[in-house]
Amino acid sequence: MFHPLPAVWLAAPLAALAVGAAAQPAPDPAGAATSAAAPATLPYISAFEGYRSFKDEKPVPWREANETAYRRGGWRAYANEASAAKGPDGEARNEHSGMGQAMPTPPGKERP
Repeated sequence: MFHPLPAVWLAAPLAALAVGAAAQPAPDPAGAATSAAAPATLPYISAFEGYRSFKDEKPVPWREANETAYRRGGWRAYANEASAAKGPDGEARNEHSGMGQAMPTPPGKERP
């Protein structure tokens, strides 16, 4: 079995340190720090800017809500809207029509 010498174990970290030291920038010969422009100050923008706190809205009385729904046509308005979306053949028309949503008629049953 091969056992590396302890000198090899010491040489590996020393080589890594030497490579790291070579990667450092050279010191300024005049000893003065390089004159770089001061970084631009970023404005502080809070995440809560424009936040509106939750406020309970006064609930609408149920009779008033029912009257509003009645005046708008109630469920019949939705039924008329859905039937208007059907084509002349009675099939529903939407952006997904013809993509396999229709179920096949089971064998032995006829359509009315």
